[in-house]
Amino acid sequence: MCFSAGASFAGGVVISAIGVATIIKVHKPSQIIFASIPLFFGFQQFTEGCLWFILQHPEYAAYQNIFTTIFLVMAQIFWPLMIPLAVLSMETIKKKKGILWILFSFGILLSIFYTYCLVTYHVTPQISGYHIHYIESSPKTITFIAFLLYLVTSITPLFVSSIKRTHLLGILMSLSCLVTIIFFTQYLTSVWCFFAAIISAVIFWILRDAKRKYKLDKVNYRPNRFDFKS
Repeated sequence: MCFSAGASFAGGVVISAIGVATIIKVHKPSQIIFASIPLFFGFQQFTEGCLWFILQHPEYAAYQNIFTTIFLVMAQIFWPLMIPLAVLSMETIKKKKGILWILFSFGILLSIFYTYCLVTYHVTPQISGYHIHYIESSPKTITFIAFLLYLVTSITPLFVSSIKRTHLLGILMSLSCLVTIIFFTQYLTSVWCFFAAIISAVIFWILRDAKRKYKLDKVNYRPNRFDFKS
């Protein structure tokens, strides 16, 4: 998170609470991955809070690599898979599912690439002002191309989806990414994860309305004689 260990821990608590409330709104198994996204971000904020604490207390330096790796695995390896898979799981329109399968395939390739980078290259987290800067030794050109693909796999599925209001989530994610690139370029990984964590609260709203519609449809459903076998 962008401010301190305390802010990260507080953000983790709030976002995790929203995550629990979101899970409660699930009424179809296909929604579970999508509903778990706020919980995912809550845990991620706890992880970065621990990293903040470690960087400020050198006596715990032995744990720095562990929490750096956990944070980057969640941010770079899980996230490109989680969004397309979550949207794909809920999608019912065949044509859109085909597009989402392609995006999910890109996400798999991207996760493999980031796994390779995490194993091969060294990443050094460093507190700079009120942010954590993850200094990576991987080749800049390849990393930039990977980032563009990262944007495609993590945002585009939200616009492809036919689920109500996922487009709004996509717009907010796009705007937050743009703001981060313009004003927080050096701290992109940390700051955009913070914005995304806050925005993930929209998922609660999406599933809440979906559950209300589901209950309303059940109440309004009136079976006719063709619904039963004689």
